Formats: sequence, C-alpha cells, structure tokens
Amino acid sequence: MDWKIVLSTFGVVFLAELGDKTQLATFGVSAGNAGGRWAVFVGSALALVAASALAVGAGALVGQVVPARLLERVGGAAFIALGAWMLWRSSGA
Repeated sequence: MDWKIVLSTFGVVFLAELGDKTQLATFGVSAGNAGGRWAVFVGSALALVAASALAVGAGALVGQVVPARLLERVGGAAFIALGAWMLWRSSGA
C-alpha cells in the first residue's frame, strides 16, 4: 500500500468534507439523538465508505477509457469554474 497516496487522499477528503452539507446533516441527526450518538457515527461512517467505494469504482472504470491527465485537467477546470461562479453570485451580480 502506498502510504503517500493514503495520506494525501485522507487530507483532501477530510478538508473537503469539513463544513459541507453531509457534516451538517450528521450534526443535526446527532443533536436530535443524544442516546444514539454511536449509531449516528457508525451510520455516517458507513455512508462515507459506501460513497467513496462508488467513487473509486467509477474512477477506475473511467480511468480505463480516459487518460488520467485529462481527468485532472477537467476536474481542475470544473473546480475553478465553480469557484468563479460562486464568487460572482456572492458579489450580487
């Protein structure tokens, strides 16, 4: 196992998930279920694992057809475009 890939993936996913709608939903469910916090933790952890498994499987399939470099560039361009769009919308334009 390549630990560099493990740690970089952990860092990227951890930072991406902080404060997103999934974390906020988990926060809300946990706040409403004081006696079932471990159940909320296990359920949310399993959901993230399942979603990650789908992403890895889809990435592996797409990676067989589309070059990784192109995927990186398209993904980067999409993030830049979304960021620019969000900045534009927040400026009141």
